[in-house]
Amino acid sequence: MTTQLNKVYSVKTIALVAQELGENEDWLWDIANGMEPEDGLIWVHGPNDEGVMAFSDFGVENLCELIVIHRDNPK
Repeated sequence: MTTQLNKVYSVKTIALVAQELGENEDWLWDIANGMEPEDGLIWVHGPNDEGVMAFSDFGVENLCELIVIHRDNPK
């Protein structure tokens, strides 16, 4: 039996990504809401069912691509 190791060793919260990209966090939330774990989106859960959206490096890359798409076609 082989144990699969997760290669994601760190994530960035949506607040940090928004700050680093100079974007509005709420706008990024709307854009990223349709992303899946395969896209690099990770949910970090805390007490009282609180959740924070976070991204692997791959997820930040995908989010940046979505930003370009939404800027080119805001609908």
